[in-house]
Order: sequence, then structure tokens, then C-alpha cells
Amino acid sequence: MVKTRRRGYGILLLTTLVLIGLMLVALSLGRYQLSLSELIATLTGQTSVSPVIHNIVFSLRLPRILAAAAIGAALAISGTAYQSIFQNPLVSPDLLGVSNGAAVGAALAILLGWHTVGTQILAFALGLIAVLFSVGIPRLIHQSSTLALVLAGIVISGLMQAILGLLKYLADPESQLQDIVYWQLGSLAKVNLNSLGAVLPLLIVGMVILLIMRWRLTVLALGNQVAFAQGINVRLERGLVILSATMLTASAVCLSGTIGWIGLIVPHMARIIIGENTKWSLPLSGLIGAIFLLVVDTLARTLSAGEIPLSILTGFIGTPIFIAILLSKKVAL
Repeated sequence: MVKTRRRGYGILLLTTLVLIGLMLVALSLGRYQLSLSELIATLTGQTSVSPVIHNIVFSLRLPRILAAAAIGAALAISGTAYQSIFQNPLVSPDLLGVSNGAAVGAALAILLGWHTVGTQILAFALGLIAVLFSVGIPRLIHQSSTLALVLAGIVISGLMQAILGLLKYLADPESQLQDIVYWQLGSLAKVNLNSLGAVLPLLIVGMVILLIMRWRLTVLALGNQVAFAQGINVRLERGLVILSATMLTASAVCLSGTIGWIGLIVPHMARIIIGENTKWSLPLSGLIGAIFLLVVDTLARTLSAGEIPLSILTGFIGTPIFIAILLSKKVAL
């Protein structure tokens, strides 16, 4: 037990140090590259730093890097929670329609001519509304099984996709349609300290709740009968986990747009490294998710003169990783 705990804390510490190191590297990379001495001088507030470099680091790169780490961690943690609570290794954070609902909200805001903050608010609201419908359908038909909830999520996701298609059809193809498509592909280009500060408290609250409940998730993943035998209120705690994971996903999506693969493959990577116990795999998923999206976003803004949408890169990177996981037979289907 002591050896397992020591190994778990060692892996988490090492991953945290890797994340911090990559954040420093990401701060120095871009169209205007910074040397290590310039970066240290800027971060320590030395007066010799030029205003241009100070603005690049604190106004452009730092908010984006913090957002990438927070969103990557949120999507990975919510994916781990969903896979545990639904006992399905192929579940992703948008299972209950939150991503499609958020996309409808963002598209509607773009059609109404709202600015970035309004788009984020409407995307967050429609994402939560979609999940409320998904949760409400099983109650309406007096079904409390996990399968009924999953099927309701599929139905609502299909409905949201249809609404999104209608909004695309109504959008101006010269301007609005391009904005909607670009938002769906995911980007952190418009993130600043204000938009990050508005969403960050929700991300922190959702992550803290799931981290506190990670011991319970291990028991809930064993099935309802085992959980009941351990004195767990399955309905209450499953609802709290779903609510927290949904809030994480909605908060992340409203800030960055739709980003695929992170919530699906990162939980598997964490379990391969540290084991099935969510006491360790949940926080490790958050750290790996933060590293994954940080690397992807850094590539997105440095590989070419134009910004590459994040979902394109996560798809190209995530697909071979998931195939490798399947070939290694580490996923029980």
C-alpha cells in the first residue's frame, strides 16, 4: 500500500514538473521567439524588459497557455468521470449533448451579432440546457437506468445537430458561416485574461468536486449493487458527478469551441500509466490532458503562418494514439 502510494505521488509530481516545464517552453515559442533570459526577466518583472515583450508574454501568450492547460485538464477529468460513472471506456464528455448544445448557442450568438463574451455565455447556457433535456427524458418516462440516460443523450445530440444545421443554413456564407465553422473546430486565439477569469472559477469548482469524489468513483464504477452495499447514495452521487463533469465540459467548450479526442483518449493513457483506481487516474488524467492540449495549441500557433484549428490537430494526433491503445489490448470493450 505504501509502495503504491509512493509510486502514485511520484508519477503525479513528475507529470506536474513536465507540465510546468512545457508551459515555460510554450511561453518562449511563437512568431516572436524569446530567449530563456528574456523570459525569466519578463516573468520576474525586471525593468529592463521592453514593453513589447511584456505585452507578448502577459497579454497574449500567458492567458492562452493557462487556458490550454485548464481546458485540457477539464476535458480529461470529465472524460474520466463519465467513463467511470457509465462503466464504458468509449464514453466522452459530450455524451449528453453538451458540446452540440454549446455549438448551437455559439451559432445563435454569431447570427445575432453578439461579441465574444455573449457567444461564450450563450454557448455555456445552451450546453447546460441540452444536458438538462437529456437528464429530464428518463425522468419523464420513469426510467432511471444508465442506458436510458445514454439514449436520451444521443437523441438530444441529434436534435442539437439538426438545429445547428438549420442555423448554418440561415447564416451569411460570407461571414457568419465561416465564424460558426471555425468555432466548431476549436481555437484559443481569442482567449484573454477577462474571458479566462470569467470561466476559470467554474472550471476550478468542477475539478475540485470530482477530485474530492474520486474515491467514490472507484466504487460507483463497480456497479450499483456494490455501491449500495458500501452505503453510497448512488442516485445522488451519480447526479453530482454528472453535473460537475457537465459543468466542466460546458465551461471548457464555451471558451475554446469544440475540441475532440481529449476526453476520450487521455483517461485511457492515465489508466495505462497508473492503474484503474480513480484515486490516481483522475488527477493524472487532468495533468496529461493539460499537457496534451498545451502541446497541441503550441503546435497550432507555430506550425504555420495561419492558426490551425485545434480539433484538426487533436484528430490527427489522437487517432493513432487511440489505435495504439486498442492494439495494446489495454481497453476492455
